[in-house]
Amino acid sequence: MPFIALAVAALAIGFEQLVQWKYGPMGIIAFVALSIGLKAKNTAISGIGAVILVMLLAQSG
Repeated sequence: MPFIALAVAALAIGFEQLVQWKYGPMGIIAFVALSIGLKAKNTAISGIGAVILVMLLAQSG
């Protein structure tokens, strides 16, 4: 069980670093808002984070 938790944490940190490298500070803000909103079950915060991420993805594509 600790190995699985460690692997998930490593993947989350790696994904966060990838978002920061590719989309800058706004990508990190969107990712944090999305994850906080999902954990708190707050649809407004998670929706804001998701919209920002989609806008960043659409801009780069």
